[in-house]
Amino acid sequence: MTRVWQWNRPVTVREVLEDLQQERSIAYTTVMTVMDNLHQKGWVRREAEGRAYRYTAVSTRAAYSAALMNEAWSTSDNPAAALVAFFGMMSPEQREALRDAVRIVQHDEPEPPAADAAEAAPPAAGPGAGASAPREEGGSGAHRSEPGR
Repeated sequence: MTRVWQWNRPVTVREVLEDLQQERSIAYTTVMTVMDNLHQKGWVRREAEGRAYRYTAVSTRAAYSAALMNEAWSTSDNPAAALVAFFGMMSPEQREALRDAVRIVQHDEPEPPAADAAEAAPPAAGPGAGASAPREEGGSGAHRSEPGR
């Protein structure tokens, strides 16, 4: 996939082969088999061109990486702990890039309607009901941060 993404256009098996052969010896049939497997798995599309196919990546490398991260996170028994461990492996530069990405996503998202409803809920709930419930939930949230100590 790396070679297909690097070309950034439809490529033939021959083009990928010649690119790979600059680094190591590899057979045409090996590259053809890998490209066919990628097609069968849905990672590339192919269109016939004469006796050969031209292969195009279905998604960008960034989208593929994001899907892998989402899959790893969503299949974890403890997603919060998995994220804490992942963040712990990051360099300071990677953490800053992540902060920038979160800022971008938060800036692009419309204000969630739940925030408006939460502001309106305490007066409707009656006296004494507004502030105590979130504090109790916040107290249990402190336990979630323990893996990051």
